[in-house]
Amino acid sequence: MTILIQQANANDVERIAPVFDAYRVFYQQQSDLDLARRFLFERLKNQESILFFANDASGQALGFVQLYPSYSSVSAQRLWILNDLYVHQSARRQGIARKLMDRARDFAISTKAKGLFLETAHDNYQGQSLYTALGYQKNSEYYYFLDLRTY
Repeated sequence: MTILIQQANANDVERIAPVFDAYRVFYQQQSDLDLARRFLFERLKNQESILFFANDASGQALGFVQLYPSYSSVSAQRLWILNDLYVHQSARRQGIARKLMDRARDFAISTKAKGLFLETAHDNYQGQSLYTALGYQKNSEYYYFLDLRTY
């Protein structure tokens, strides 16, 4: 399967909203496609987040990763919070999550960020395995950090 990873803008909201809604449902939220559209549109229009999404050859969105900017006052450097990672259930186990994570890392490096920070659920064993395999260091029970100063 050919997978294309793209950076989203406000014009991509209609394609991304269904998979974003599925992500919210996965985390026990009520399905609300209008809410998903509005939330994504505001984040992207106002440049409050960076979102990369995976498409198949037909242009169908299969998953996404969303980053929010942050900063470390102590090191006086940018950080990125990897807040959301989701791959639609029908597209899992095809390396899409890894591709999205790699694209997030490459973006963070291009912005000269100190690193990427994420939190995961205590029972997200597949995610925890992926984060460790990608070089993230567990710095508490459910928090991981990828130090980009080593890249």
